[in-house]
Amino acid sequence: MGAAVRPGGEPSRALRDRVGAALAWGERQDPPALYIPTGAVGRHGPAESTVMARLLRDAGVPDGRITEEPTGIDTLSSVRACLHLLDRIGFMGELRVATHGYHLPRTLILFRIGGRRAKAVPPPGRAHGRNWYFRLREVAGYPADAALMAWARLRGRV
Repeated sequence: MGAAVRPGGEPSRALRDRVGAALAWGERQDPPALYIPTGAVGRHGPAESTVMARLLRDAGVPDGRITEEPTGIDTLSSVRACLHLLDRIGFMGELRVATHGYHLPRTLILFRIGGRRAKAVPPPGRAHGRNWYFRLREVAGYPADAALMAWARLRGRV
């Protein structure tokens, strides 16, 4: 899942940590994981997905194992876009989600409501500087996003 991009296209610490968590888990798998970095252009370009893909490539992941999803502007739209992408490529396996611990419950439930088996990779170990703010934001977003995802699934839009 995406996070902020800083001026000049530099990844925020949160973005770098999420990619690091994905790599730590994904490169130990046999075969190694396929990656779907997600996130649109935020306050600063390029898209979060593009910056994450660059970090993955810099770590040695070949292009063939990276599929960018550059349209998600928030958690709900990123999950929905990933679900559509997974449908297009015919992937029906279990998903692994890389994000911070405070963000995992909402992200996982959205994938599950969307009809996919999803589990977390071990989240980044570092605590976020404004962790209380992000936890409160998650609590506020959880019921609305879950209801919107359930409604989209009932209407056949995911």
